[in-house]
Amino acid sequence: MTDRPLIGVICCKRRIGVDTFQAVAERYLDAMIRFAEVDAVLLPSLPEVQDARRVLRRLDGVLLTGSPSNVEPARYGGVAPGVGPFDRGRDAVAMGLIAESLEQDKPLLGICRGFQEINVAFGGSLRPDLGAAERDLAHHAPEGADFDGMFEYRHTVDLTPGGVLNTVLGGPRIEVNSVHYQGVERLARDLTVEAVSSDGIVEAVRLDDPNGKLLAVQWHPEWRAEANPISLNLYRLFGRMVRGANLAEAARSGPIG
Repeated sequence: MTDRPLIGVICCKRRIGVDTFQAVAERYLDAMIRFAEVDAVLLPSLPEVQDARRVLRRLDGVLLTGSPSNVEPARYGGVAPGVGPFDRGRDAVAMGLIAESLEQDKPLLGICRGFQEINVAFGGSLRPDLGAAERDLAHHAPEGADFDGMFEYRHTVDLTPGGVLNTVLGGPRIEVNSVHYQGVERLARDLTVEAVSSDGIVEAVRLDDPNGKLLAVQWHPEWRAEANPISLNLYRLFGRMVRGANLAEAARSGPIG
């Protein structure tokens, strides 16, 4: 029997009672394992004791998940204190994993915070105000929404004509969930836009390299992925990448399922 690709999934620090835990929301693991058809291991955000280069040599790819925490503004030149909570250990480990994924030519998928980390790692910046109710398009459900309601809050995004997502998802426009306050302010130079919302906010990017293996989305494909063809196609696309294809090759045949 052929071994399945092995994916590392970044953890976040969680304080529960008097103890500290390294944790990942189960939905990220379940969707990745089932629909990319991979195995997964957790990568603790402990930069003082775990080296990204050493760990990544044993992996076939990396998933940077969403999180309740935000990237610390000092990472992208922010002068204001920003809106927390912050997780400095995760910031450090994510930046190391992104750099090493490029160095070792390993596929990388970013979701929500992971999308934002990728933009910061390549020199971009973030803004904290996208969930404001007074915006024409708020990127977060109204205050008071329950957990399910947050993830059911949706808007449309336009896919870049001829882009990877436009090819794989089979249409110029899709509807996605929107569960973020923070997002791209200045897009990093080495990233190419794959999707934007109607108010011009970048919602998906890839590496500006025909042989690149990096893709990131602002929305949450892991949420009820089994019922969402868009999510299924994204995970199957990543499954192709961790089996040896670059992003362009993985997308070439169009919609996957």
